[in-house]
Amino acid sequence: MKPQVPFHHHHHLLLLLWFLSFSLLLALANGRTHPISSPLHPPLPSPQSQRLHPSVQNQPFSVSPPSMAPSPQVMQIIVIRHHPLHKELIIAIAVASVAILIIVVSTLCAWILWRRARQTYDSKDIQSSDGRGITLVPVLSKFSSLKLSKKGLLAMIDYSYLELATNKFSVSNVLGEGGFGCVYKASLDGGALAAVKKLEGGGQDCEREFENELDLLGRIRHPNVISLLGYCVHGETRLLVYELMQTGSLETQLHGPSRGAALNWHIRMKIALDTARGLEYLHEHCIPPVIHRDLKSSNILLDSSFNAKISDFGLAVAGGNQNKGTIKLSGTLGYVAPEYLLDGKLTEKSDVYAFGVVLLELLIGRRPVEKMAPSQCQSIVTWAMPQLIDRSKLPNIVDPVIRNTMDLKHLYQVAAVAVLCVQPEPSYRPLITDVLHSLIPLVPLELGGTLRIVDPSTNRKASSH
Repeated sequence: MKPQVPFHHHHHLLLLLWFLSFSLLLALANGRTHPISSPLHPPLPSPQSQRLHPSVQNQPFSVSPPSMAPSPQVMQIIVIRHHPLHKELIIAIAVASVAILIIVVSTLCAWILWRRARQTYDSKDIQSSDGRGITLVPVLSKFSSLKLSKKGLLAMIDYSYLELATNKFSVSNVLGEGGFGCVYKASLDGGALAAVKKLEGGGQDCEREFENELDLLGRIRHPNVISLLGYCVHGETRLLVYELMQTGSLETQLHGPSRGAALNWHIRMKIALDTARGLEYLHEHCIPPVIHRDLKSSNILLDSSFNAKISDFGLAVAGGNQNKGTIKLSGTLGYVAPEYLLDGKLTEKSDVYAFGVVLLELLIGRRPVEKMAPSQCQSIVTWAMPQLIDRSKLPNIVDPVIRNTMDLKHLYQVAAVAVLCVQPEPSYRPLITDVLHSLIPLVPLELGGTLRIVDPSTNRKASSH
């Protein structure tokens, strides 16, 4: 985005125009009061100079005859001296009129340009980078008492308002629990809903996560990244207000009571595609790049249409690759990349590994880590890898909810993408951009992909003729 020219720059330009115009008028006025003498003829003598000196007043002198009258040239000088005065007056009036007109037009143009620049800047600031704009104004307008903060579009919200909106943070309004507190459902003025994360008692780590989310989500705008609407600081308590995702998390849908019953094959591929789009934005379009560092099914939220958005940026790191010792080792068991867990090496490929684990969850329907015995756990990657690369065994490990409901070629392709993403060696893993382009053809057109679904009944009718 091009930097906007502040309005005070236009103000300085107008002052300069006024100064130049005033100087020009002053110069012309001085010219009229002091006419310029002709260089060809001497100036006419004044009446005082025509008086005789006392020493010669009584001396005889002769009167010149009529033929010795003043030369006609002197009369010409008198006429010429009056003519430029009228001309200068006309020029001065014309120049002054033009100067005033220029000043008025310049003022009007500067005001119009400033207004347009402000409107353009404000509209661009609330749009996503890929052109699919999302505005927060209708949501923010629901708050009855908010003050715009220095955090851009984020609003500082009164604690009493959030307390009222969550029914004093009632247990019945709890949507989920995090490391430093709970997430509550909030009913705002006008019937709008939001999610309020309440962080308390976490000390420096809690404060760091709060500031991290505030900083990153305060400037990230993308359809597949959760929108942070506002925040609140109340004593030692920190609160973050997000848009509400009505369907909850992917973890709840896959591993909750319904066991993924609401997620058919195409919906699961759409969720994978949306998540890949959100990650690609963080890795490729944010400056500096953002590594989420805690991508998992519980941090992928779904709205009522199963649009997926990445949430929880408390552990995210901005600034590209990180080495051991620069950041604290964090993450969730089962999703953490081997090189990060063992050597502390953190890159964008660490997020790609976590994405591969989520893809396996969507494909197989199992948790990333499952207990085999009281003191023994097995990861989904270790268990599934031998069967993922065997086409004869692959259909048997697919989640029973979606088994035999997809094109086998699509199943093999998704399995191949998952295998590449969870490779132990980070250099063997694809970029998230490559993953994104491999998933787009597998998602129906109406769900955000490019797949055109042919009605099976149409094929049967065509084959019968």
